[in-house]
Amino acid sequence: MISYAEYLECTNCNKTFDYITPYRTCNDCGKVLYVRYDINKAKINFDRNILSTRINSMWRYFEMMPIKNEENIVSLGEGMTPLLSVPNLSKSLGCSQIYIKDEGCNPTGSFKARGLSAAVSRAKELGLSKLTIPSAGNAGGALSSYCARGNMEAHVFMPKDAPTANKRESLDSGANVTLIDGLISDAGKISREKAQKNGLFDVSTLQEPYRAEGKKTMGYEIAEQLNWTTPDVIIYPTGGGTGLIGIWKAFQEMYELGWIDKPKTKMICVQASGCAPIVKAYESGETNATMWENASTFASGIRVPAAIGDYLILNAIRESNGTALTVTDQEMIDCIQMIASKEGIYPAPEGAATLAGLKHLLKSNIVNPEEKIVLMNTGNAYKYLDMWKS
Repeated sequence: MISYAEYLECTNCNKTFDYITPYRTCNDCGKVLYVRYDINKAKINFDRNILSTRINSMWRYFEMMPIKNEENIVSLGEGMTPLLSVPNLSKSLGCSQIYIKDEGCNPTGSFKARGLSAAVSRAKELGLSKLTIPSAGNAGGALSSYCARGNMEAHVFMPKDAPTANKRESLDSGANVTLIDGLISDAGKISREKAQKNGLFDVSTLQEPYRAEGKKTMGYEIAEQLNWTTPDVIIYPTGGGTGLIGIWKAFQEMYELGWIDKPKTKMICVQASGCAPIVKAYESGETNATMWENASTFASGIRVPAAIGDYLILNAIRESNGTALTVTDQEMIDCIQMIASKEGIYPAPEGAATLAGLKHLLKSNIVNPEEKIVLMNTGNAYKYLDMWKS
C-alpha cells in the first residue's frame, strides 16, 4: 500500500511545509496544520472497491493516511466501529432513521484511540520516542496505551478530577502521569513547558497534524457503512473538535476522490451548558471563540474552555448549514439511561449529549424526523461511573 500524503498546509494562511520535518503548528501564524494528499494520483490508483479485502480497522484507508511505511503503524485494532440502526430510539422520538456510531467499541474505550494511533505511528516514523499530552481523561489513556504498544515514552498531564478509570489506565500503561489543579487548558500549559524543557513531542489536540487524520476515518467509515452515501445530519459532542472537523475533512476528500456525491450533511455541534465556547461564538456570528470562564460539566471530554481549532469547527458548522447548541448535565444523565434502556448501548456522557441535543433540534424543527441522523457516541460509560450518582 502507498500513502499519498504529500505535504502539510496551514488551514489559516495556506503556507505549505515539507513532510519530513516534525512540525506541530504553522511557523508563521501558529494555526492548525493539515496533512494534504496527492488526490489526483489517489483518484487513479485507490479504488474504494478494494476495501472489502482490507483489514477491519481504520488502517484500511492507508492510502489516505499520514504514515508512509506500514511497518511504522502502531495499532490495537482501532476503527471500523459499528454504525447501529436504533429502531427503538427512533420510534420513541418519532424519527425514521437514527443511527449511533459507537466509538466506545474502540481499544481504550473511546474515539481517542483513532487519533493517538495515527499520532504515535507518525511520531515513530519521524524518529520521535518521547511524547506528551494534556488530557481530560480518554486521550491520556489512549496515548499511554499506544506508547506502550510502540515501546515509546508517554507523559500525561491530567486534571485531578478526571475520571478514575482514565488515571488508572494511564498509570497502568506505564505513562508518567502528572495530576494538576485546574482544567485541560491548565494541563496544556504545563505539557507545553515540559515539552520544550525535556525534548518531548507535544501531541495536544490539533497542535500537531496527525490526530485529526485518525479521527477523520470516522467519516470514511460512515460513508462506507451507508453504501457510499452521507447522512443528512451528524450530531457531535464537541470539546477540542477534532472529530467534527475530521469527519468534515474526510467528506471533502472522498468527494474529491469521486467516492461520494457532494456532501449535504449538516454538522451539528453539542456542548455542555457549563462549557460552551463554540456555541457562544456561533450564536454571536464570530469566527473564533473566546475562553470560557469557570468551565463546569461532569462530561470531562467536552470540558474544554478553549480550542485551537475553533475557527475550523465554526467553518465546518457553517459550511454544512449545521448549528450549535447546549444541553445540561442532567439531560446527559437522562439520555445515558434512555439509550441504554432502549438500545442496550451504554454511552459516555458526551455521547448521550447528542441525543439530548437531538431532542431540542426536533422540538424546534431544526431537524426533520424523516432525515437520516447519526449520533456520535464517542466512548463508553464504564470509564465514567465515578462521575455521577445513580
